[in-house]
Amino acid sequence: MTPARGFPAFPRQRAGARFAASWWGRAWIQAMEDTSLDAGLLRKGRAYAKTGQLGPITVSPGRLAAVAENDYDVVVSVEQLTDAEWERFLDQVAAKAGHIAALLDGDMPHDLVEAAQDAAVPLLPSVGDLEPECSCPDWGHPCVHAAALCYQASWLLDADPFVLLLLRGRGERELVEALQNRDVPAAAGPPGAGGGPAGSEGADATGGVLRPSGTPASVAFAAGVPPLPEPPPYDVAFTPPALDPAPGVDVAALQVLAASASARARELLLHDRWPELTEHEDHVRLIAEHIGDEGADDGPAVAAWRHGGAEGLAVLERPWTPPRQDLARARARLEAAWEGERPPPLHAWRNRWTLGDEIQLRYGRDGRWYPFTRRDDRWWPAGPPERDPSALIG
Repeated sequence: MTPARGFPAFPRQRAGARFAASWWGRAWIQAMEDTSLDAGLLRKGRAYAKTGQLGPITVSPGRLAAVAENDYDVVVSVEQLTDAEWERFLDQVAAKAGHIAALLDGDMPHDLVEAAQDAAVPLLPSVGDLEPECSCPDWGHPCVHAAALCYQASWLLDADPFVLLLLRGRGERELVEALQNRDVPAAAGPPGAGGGPAGSEGADATGGVLRPSGTPASVAFAAGVPPLPEPPPYDVAFTPPALDPAPGVDVAALQVLAASASARARELLLHDRWPELTEHEDHVRLIAEHIGDEGADDGPAVAAWRHGGAEGLAVLERPWTPPRQDLARARARLEAAWEGERPPPLHAWRNRWTLGDEIQLRYGRDGRWYPFTRRDDRWWPAGPPERDPSALIG
């Protein structure tokens, strides 16, 4: 049965969408564009591809096909590899364990393509290798529809390099089975093994070539994935890297960045997340967590971060209007906290409540109240937040 794969039609793309994120996808487009003699048709083909005017795409050995508007049949033909070329290609894949793993992981290694090229196996198309055909009346080579099909094919190639191999004649399952059933190349034994020099093939007593020991690939694949080992401990103390001074290198700054990266990595391991920070927030975080004393200008921001992290900094810098029911509950708790005594005058503005001249409470979007005190004619964060505002006025 001839292998073939069908792909749904691409919808209209967002403005600025690009073709060919992978290097092999760009090589595919380059082969098509280098063949064209009309830059205007290529420009229209790109627009046609992005606006979703092509139907589903079918990929089969040597053939890329789709249906365009007005039921035009669009085909781009690619020369298939011969059986001898496939054998040489499989030799190159089997020669390095990472090649098949890279292909299965959606990557086309540069060294595999170069090794195949050295073995006279043309994987990537070049000028003239893509032959477009279309039933439309356009005489362009390629026409708008064929150019659009080639541009959309680059997205398929980005996602799965086996699409390129299928166009060259063989599908993924066929290739994987061929590799699993393939004899492992002879391995070099220790110096003098089998009477040969170091790096040569060993031979048994009957003159046969020795095969390397190990597990056949088919058995290894059938065994499944073993469980992962236990994670390393998270409480390992960070040791600053020992860096030698060098011209133009701020060793202290590099050590701060290394400590920051270590702390962030630990947070990701523990919680599998890290909040997205603005440049300003990350600047304050670095000072608060790794540099030390706050300066006059950034002192309140650093103190806010130390008491409440990103939310503490937001409470310091950005007022907002909380829901009325939250403020009503907070006011009732404050009034109850004075136990019959006369409370100080309260001036409320949005999420900021000022009690007398020296205390201010600010309500955060996380549902907690943050204490502030007046210092140098500015409000400074005075401690960690609390859910109950009355706990901050004792």
